[in-house]
Amino acid sequence: MTPSKQSNFSRRSFLKTSALASGGMLIGFNLFNACKSDAKVPVDISQLNFNDFNAFIKISNEGKVTIFSINPEIGQGVKTSMPMIIAEELDVPWDDVYVQQAPLDTKNFNNQIAGGSQSIRQNWEPLRQTGATAKQMLVNAAAARWGVSAKECTAKQGVITNSKGDKLGYGDVVLEAAAMEVPENVTLKDPKDFTIIGKGTSNVDIDGIITGKPLFGLDYKEEGMLYASVLRPPAFGQVLESFDATAAKAIPGVIDVITIGEKARNFLSKGYVSWTATLSGTDKVVVIAKTTWDAIKGKKAIKAVWKDESPLESTEFHNKTLLDLLDGTSFKTMRSDGDIDKAFAEADEVLERTYESSFLPHNTMEPMNFFANVSADKIHLVGPTQTPEEVAKSVAVLLDRNVDDIYVEMTRMGGGFGRRLYSDFALEAAEISNIIMKPVKMVSTREDDMTTGVYRPATKYRIKASIKNGEISGYQLKEAAVGGNMYGLIPNFFPAAAISNYQVDVANYNSNITTGAWRAPYTNFLANAEQSFFDELAELMGVDRVQLHLDLLEKAKQNLDPKIEYSPERLQGVIKLATEKANWGHAKEGVYQGFSVYYCHNSHVAEVADIVMNNGLPEVKKVTVAVDCGVVVNPLGAKNQVAGGVIDGIGHALYGELTFNNGIPQSNNFDTYQLIRMGQTPQVDIHFVDSDIAPTGLGEPTLPPVGAAVANAIYKATGQRLTKQPYINHIKVEKILS
Repeated sequence: MTPSKQSNFSRRSFLKTSALASGGMLIGFNLFNACKSDAKVPVDISQLNFNDFNAFIKISNEGKVTIFSINPEIGQGVKTSMPMIIAEELDVPWDDVYVQQAPLDTKNFNNQIAGGSQSIRQNWEPLRQTGATAKQMLVNAAAARWGVSAKECTAKQGVITNSKGDKLGYGDVVLEAAAMEVPENVTLKDPKDFTIIGKGTSNVDIDGIITGKPLFGLDYKEEGMLYASVLRPPAFGQVLESFDATAAKAIPGVIDVITIGEKARNFLSKGYVSWTATLSGTDKVVVIAKTTWDAIKGKKAIKAVWKDESPLESTEFHNKTLLDLLDGTSFKTMRSDGDIDKAFAEADEVLERTYESSFLPHNTMEPMNFFANVSADKIHLVGPTQTPEEVAKSVAVLLDRNVDDIYVEMTRMGGGFGRRLYSDFALEAAEISNIIMKPVKMVSTREDDMTTGVYRPATKYRIKASIKNGEISGYQLKEAAVGGNMYGLIPNFFPAAAISNYQVDVANYNSNITTGAWRAPYTNFLANAEQSFFDELAELMGVDRVQLHLDLLEKAKQNLDPKIEYSPERLQGVIKLATEKANWGHAKEGVYQGFSVYYCHNSHVAEVADIVMNNGLPEVKKVTVAVDCGVVVNPLGAKNQVAGGVIDGIGHALYGELTFNNGIPQSNNFDTYQLIRMGQTPQVDIHFVDSDIAPTGLGEPTLPPVGAAVANAIYKATGQRLTKQPYINHIKVEKILS
């Protein structure tokens, strides 16, 4: 991005912005009719008379603008940061902007999805162009009224000024602006002139969150709404054989007990492929009640008989299966450079390690829930989803309805981490409502979420490197996963292009346990494995851990491989920044440091973990993080995302584990599944690379590298190389060094 960037933006392009795949905003200029440049800030905007003008914006007679946020909000902050981009280029005061969640609207928006840390990255240019184009048209209208050149006019904070000092508010010229031609070229702001972007801005929902206002799916209510609790198979691989609902129906508040499943089976038989639909074909028992608690009590009273339809898998079986895959030949080669076999055959030394991780549940604070009201003429759906368009499409197929009859509203989500990419819970709600023909909200319990959910795949990596004449001559990565299906993203990450003989192979076991995206998919454990391996490799070679990375990246810079997805220069930048800020190599006595660096979701991150040993166990005291994610739209929200990713990554690397016995998850609540506790969270020292490059992802990239940083620090303290997660289960206290 260069100062005063010129952007060609035709009328057709401007109009298309309303339906861009990146979710741009089309400004409807009649909104400014009532916009007064001298309007006073009201005390209570709920009392103002707002006028709708299009799908994106509405404005009050007092000149206050409401911007509809189109992407789902899972806590990543897009409901704040995306409107900031529009307000910046439109040049209106942020204090005069109010934000409201938009419903699904495929006619005006596209790509209404929250996943892969892509919302800001994909919307950056279109939102800026739209704001800048709207402002330029207003300036042109003012110039025409004054009879001067538009070049003699400037717009700032909703006010247009000419060279003589005359002023007009945006609302004063909006009618003329609406009739003008859309300019072919608009000038985007020089980053040094930003007044909103780059300034720490509070979450637009923060007051509602801390005062308990209804924002989340669990808060949603409608008059006459019923509640449903679903009894699903207790083990993966089982189906319903029979059930007795006598006791459940006797519970006060329980209205009916039904089964669902027929629609799901029809759905599956149609061959509809949607990566957001994880339906089971078995019948499920549903208790309909007046309250959530009545429905849950009724479900507990159901006496169901389940039968085994497919093998009931256990963790021991998964471990053996993955090791067999690693030892076998059924691999798909994703990338092969040079001659890896020759490199190993001619090596002076070879290092090989196998790294192991378990299934992980998502454990969102808000359990899965969704509201559905199916009637003859329309279907109304409301709830927390990362993929509202896929919800609408899937429900249309499930119920054999026209997708245009389906109206989806998005609530704020109490966590997603990938779980709410999948629409199974929304489909259940729709099928239930379709049977009872009443509005109903399906609510899962914590136990439902943990035992009948979608999990991070259990994965094993085998990494092998050859050393010849003091250099890394070959590198091979093998992945074996239970339900992985994650081919395609990892082959062109570091160290691709840095090692001449390089190969990535993947294999997958198709399980009846449902798996899917989990925060920072593909890389959340891979980074742990690879960066732990590089730490050991550097020691074997007798070279500095940090310098090894810098030297390899220098080779990648010379390679000029167009397939690699990371920037060697930007990775070098975050390495140098993180190690400088962490005072790498000069820790105080009793403090042990571990280093890690990784690229994923279009961002570059380096981290240094400082740990101490307390009663034989590691205590992470501080993590220093350097992030290159381009322009930081909202530093306050960005820091929260970085810290959250780091803390989440530490917690799951040290403690996270979900095992199976005969198809049954062995943890069903937080008393048996350990998340990181408040007292275990470290200080997170965050440093962003100053950049004017377009923004990249931030909700996920800081999680993958931290596990290795901690593991490498533990090695410094104990002499133990940790290759299995959760790490806490494999630390041998007696090996601690004096």
